Amino acid sequence: MIDHAHDLASLQEATERLLTAVAALDNAVGARPSRLPGWTVGHVLAHLARNADALANVLDGRPMYASAGARDADIERDAPRALAVHLDDLRESHAGFRARAAGPADWTRTVELRNGVTDSAARVPFRRWAEVELHHADLGIGYELEDLPTEFTEREIDFLAERFGGHREVPSTGLRSDSGRVWTTGGGAPGEPVAVQGSAADLLGWLAGRRDGSALVVKGGTLPVLPPL
Repeated sequence: MIDHAHDLASLQEATERLLTAVAALDNAVGARPSRLPGWTVGHVLAHLARNADALANVLDGRPMYASAGARDADIERDAPRALAVHLDDLRESHAGFRARAAGPADWTRTVELRNGVTDSAARVPFRRWAEVELHHADLGIGYELEDLPTEFTEREIDFLAERFGGHREVPSTGLRSDSGRVWTTGGGAPGEPVAVQGSAADLLGWLAGRRDGSALVVKGGTLPVLPPL
């Protein structure tokens, strides 16, 4: 069962970690390449702020973004800003999302995200938590997938394994973390079942497109090529 109040509290902790880390950076770091192709650190910070606004829109029943073009243009516009401006924007946009999430709401309703994707309103706080945690690692400033909270890592693997479940490009794939947790995904593509094992961080990195999977142990075939998120 999704506990949106718990996820909001976890989001608060993750955002505080992010803000503390960013506040310690040199102003010039905003122009440095991030770990996301084509994006600087400033692009990632701008996206994080605008995503908080976008998910507040979702909770209000409005379109997440005015358009894909407007989303991209806002990120490009905001990316070159000074670090102090990014920090203020991150704080304000987070506060806006928190205020919207704290208001009266039917958390059982279905909401629409980007590209026609729908989900339960109760899962929106977790989606925002995922944005903050993964993009914190994407900044390349010392926060790694291994530093993510265990609960978050396992739940995000749950989410991504479900997302790729039955996908026509992914063969049946069993996942096992070194801690013994197991998941299944894929199943829509022909071929023998594949077993993939490794640390939870490496499994998440592969599923989320942050790592190439070379640290994983594969049995029964080759590591599946996952479609982009």
